Amino acid sequence: MSKETRKNTKDENNRHQVIVRTSVIGILANVLLAGFEAAVGMLSRSIAITLDAVNNLSDALSPTITIVGTKLAGKQPDKRHPMGCGRIEYLTATIIAFIVPYAGVTAFKESVAAIIRPAKPDYTAVALGIVAAGVLVKVVPGRFVKATGETRAFRFADRLGHDAAMDAVISASTLAAAGIYLIFRISLEAWLGAIVAIVIIKSGVDMPRETLSEIFGERVQREKDRELKAAITSFPEVEGAYDLILHNYGPDFLIGSVHAADTMTAGDIDEPTRRIMHKVHAENGVMLEGVGIYSANTRNPKVVAMRDAVMAIVEDHDHILQTHGFYVDEASKRMSLDVVIDFAAPDAEAILNDIRSRIEAVYPDYAVQFTRDFDISD
Repeated sequence: MSKETRKNTKDENNRHQVIVRTSVIGILANVLLAGFEAAVGMLSRSIAITLDAVNNLSDALSPTITIVGTKLAGKQPDKRHPMGCGRIEYLTATIIAFIVPYAGVTAFKESVAAIIRPAKPDYTAVALGIVAAGVLVKVVPGRFVKATGETRAFRFADRLGHDAAMDAVISASTLAAAGIYLIFRISLEAWLGAIVAIVIIKSGVDMPRETLSEIFGERVQREKDRELKAAITSFPEVEGAYDLILHNYGPDFLIGSVHAADTMTAGDIDEPTRRIMHKVHAENGVMLEGVGIYSANTRNPKVVAMRDAVMAIVEDHDHILQTHGFYVDEASKRMSLDVVIDFAAPDAEAILNDIRSRIEAVYPDYAVQFTRDFDISD
């Protein structure tokens, strides 16, 4: 096993350990708080406190499923799953996304029933003390979980930390409703319970939207795109990097391919492409499955002049995002280039035909060949 592979394996193991440890903290805090609040809610006939307990119990379920998913996702690759099982984390997130709305809908029904048939709450000093403690329980672990997400770049932790902060606001609102009742004898219990239920439902609706987007396959993030291309173009032999494609096999397992432009001969290509692949894997954690090479025949002044003229024609169109891979074959009188067209373009084929006719008007002796690349990264 190479030094780079050992380092990546160690980082992945550390990531799983942090996920499990952070999730356990969340589970213990939420279960204890849910138990106390459920007892207090029933004794004081406070639907808001009872629903807050339900909310905390659902929050304990999320990290529990996260632990199970993390353990399964950490299984070593095998013959049937050579890329590992990292995508299981997306599956567990989807499961959570369907459980949370169910809890919210159930809580909303109970709140509406309480609005129709209100019951006066009976607060005690112990009840209010437990609700106040609930705010602290949410704030302190919540800040820890969110800090873990920021320092270790774990999106799940950042999400759980945000949820914990929202739950602290809900618990504080419950405490405020109790204070209003004790001072003004106005009960906002059922209405606050309905608001809590709506917050739970919204949280459940937002979760699958983000997770399903990741499953469908998202555009390469701009920061990651620039980071990888900067690493690739740091080699003096490489003049540009294009068509970066990343395949996601888990939150921290990316495999991709890229096209690089240079002026080397075929015999010189192998060694620098291997250096590119090793550097990107070691420094950026991405395994490039291929480094395609564009031959940039810019040693010929005539070709350089043709390239500049053609680029001016192509980039004159508003929907053209990028042009690269320009090459002129003098023997066959053919020029070829890759073009990235905005997805918002009303008629991509019409744009390419217009560009082709304008280029051929300037260079009538050359055939123009386009390769349309999709706008999947910057």
